[in-house]
Amino acid sequence: MKAKLYIAAFLACLLPSALLADNYSRKVNTLIGTDYTGNTYPGAQAPFGMVQLSPDNGLPGWDRIAGYFYPDSTIAGFSHTHLSGTGAGDLYDISFMPVTLPMREAKAPLGVHSRFSHADETAHAGYYQVRLSDYDINVELTATPRCGVQRYTFPTNGKERMVILNLAKAMNWDATADSKIVVVDSFTIEGYRFSDGWARDQKVWFRTRFSQPMRKVEIEETTLEGNKNGKGVVARIGFATDGASQITVATAISPTGLEGARKNLEAEVGNLDFDTLRQRAESEWDKELGRIEVTGGTAAQQTVFYTALYHAMIAPTLLCDVDGSYLGADRKPHKTAGWNNYETCSLWDTYRAAHPLYDILMPSRAGDMVNSLLAFSKENGRLPVWNMWSSETDMMIGYHAASVIAEAALKGVPGIDKDEALRQCVKTANLDGYRGIGLYKKLGYVPYDVKEPTLGDDWSLSRTLEYAYDDACIAALAKSMGKTDVYKVFAKRAQNYRNVYCKTSTFMQPRRSDGTFQPTYSPDDYTSHICESNGWHYMWSVQHDIKGLEKLVGKKAFAAKLDSFFTYSPKANAELPLFSTGMIGQYAHGNEPSHHAAYIFNKIGQPHKTQKYVREILTKLYNDSPAGLCGNEDCGQMSAWYVLSALGFYPLNPVSCEYELGTPLFKTATLHLENGNTLTIKAENYSEDRYLVDGVKLNGKRVKGTAISHDDIANGGTLVFEMK
Repeated sequence: MKAKLYIAAFLACLLPSALLADNYSRKVNTLIGTDYTGNTYPGAQAPFGMVQLSPDNGLPGWDRIAGYFYPDSTIAGFSHTHLSGTGAGDLYDISFMPVTLPMREAKAPLGVHSRFSHADETAHAGYYQVRLSDYDINVELTATPRCGVQRYTFPTNGKERMVILNLAKAMNWDATADSKIVVVDSFTIEGYRFSDGWARDQKVWFRTRFSQPMRKVEIEETTLEGNKNGKGVVARIGFATDGASQITVATAISPTGLEGARKNLEAEVGNLDFDTLRQRAESEWDKELGRIEVTGGTAAQQTVFYTALYHAMIAPTLLCDVDGSYLGADRKPHKTAGWNNYETCSLWDTYRAAHPLYDILMPSRAGDMVNSLLAFSKENGRLPVWNMWSSETDMMIGYHAASVIAEAALKGVPGIDKDEALRQCVKTANLDGYRGIGLYKKLGYVPYDVKEPTLGDDWSLSRTLEYAYDDACIAALAKSMGKTDVYKVFAKRAQNYRNVYCKTSTFMQPRRSDGTFQPTYSPDDYTSHICESNGWHYMWSVQHDIKGLEKLVGKKAFAAKLDSFFTYSPKANAELPLFSTGMIGQYAHGNEPSHHAAYIFNKIGQPHKTQKYVREILTKLYNDSPAGLCGNEDCGQMSAWYVLSALGFYPLNPVSCEYELGTPLFKTATLHLENGNTLTIKAENYSEDRYLVDGVKLNGKRVKGTAISHDDIANGGTLVFEMK
């Protein structure tokens, strides 16, 4: 009891008094996004934690990419690693399942499992609970940054109690390569699970301590299919039937080895009990979520807002032990120097809104993320595209780490070596043999008829536009540092978007290496030349030069085309891909290339349309149900869009260090900034059905134009939207 009171008092000292007024963790519903296409998981995690302890339904499939799909009715284990809304099925490491004998078992792939009901389920930030109905076992989950903690309450019915640790089972893209379980003493086991999948050659070590002694341990090893050298290991751990009904299971994981797992367990769990650790997790979430206080709106909108803020704070994920040790992309041991290493960087998505949100709310952590990107680049030879667990997945396109790095440096995020940052960005941008960059530099675009081994998917049109944006980011960073020669080279490259604009079709259009445009082109079509989108979506992927794009197209034609983007709906019989969801005309909020488009109306003197469409997206494409996300969460991007837009502004071009003004969803929002300043956002004449803005004042002065700067936010004060 004294330990609980001590920790509560300690956390109270850390939190501003204003943040203690609300229990923000309870405002989060982690079941949002677990149905439809969200692909989120409902389990327990610390902010940006290495552990994502969550239930797995036990069946493969795209709907179960995150391990859990709300319409399902089975649970086959609680594993310690998951991906949030990526559309890619990997991880599910170190999976435990409590049972009583006889246990319910089905044919593979489901195996040992239990049925459950959502009526017996609780899910909020830092805590998850479910009753396994076939065994009448109540399961509770909480987490520290590097440890998952479970509490099983068994029935007192005389049935034999068992906990199964299955390191052999794999789902979706994941495949076990080798595993091991060793009994250390009567309370402790340790081992590893190595796997290969989206994260190539992934290595996870673990150490687990039980609150009750193990009565017996049966370890079964099987040879893995197609891998004679690896073992799939399952441990069946029995506990006394007449012992205390509750068993707590504390598991630390590590990317470096058993010693790392031991240190992590001792440092983060020690001798603390489940309730204390749960309180700590919830208090940490209260602190992080309490960085923003909102009033007004409906109860459902507040739930959606704080769940969105939560989802934006679960990736990137920590990937270093308590002493800073981590396994580098070069497969060598490394140690951080005063910063934490983060991976799980879905950069094609998160550069747009998630990282700008971190720069506002938590610049110190944002600086760690930048240093992590730079370290990965030095270890791997180039900036990461989509990295996780010391592996480059090479998923998606561009080198958008350049955007994250340049934006943070330009906004004054602390702890960044700008010279090293520019060097790593330029190095990647000049890798001539990598993903068409050499062709892009030579021709001014990536042609669709030349294949290179590193290209993978074609996506040539998209690559050209993504590279041009990243080049603009490098140019902006170089200019700020007085590197004129570098600036000139990349400012010129940033104009390469013009080379894929076809005056005949009036759209961005794929080109051959001989300079001719793709024949029989339709912007409605989803083709191999455009990444997860069509010509309508990628028409607007020139965030760095909207006025230049407008001039290229023609002022009237540009405005008409932007209108059509939101009003021209796909044909009734059109076969849309799974990522084209959340549709308003051709606009697809369920996928990222469209995310900035509503704010382009600001740039052409039509802010009322920005306000109209932003409010429509906020209120119609998000809700507080399990199906409340209209597309993949994508490691926080879908939710970061909501958070920033609900506040009333959005980074159309992140590296500009400006935020386009939209329309606030709440009556007030107060941002408690890391530098000690406070920004209060007010909606005058507020009502839930008012979305049009008559004017905006910052600290009593009318804002000219449609944007405010990052410094305006960081300096704090009062931002007033005059609603009409």
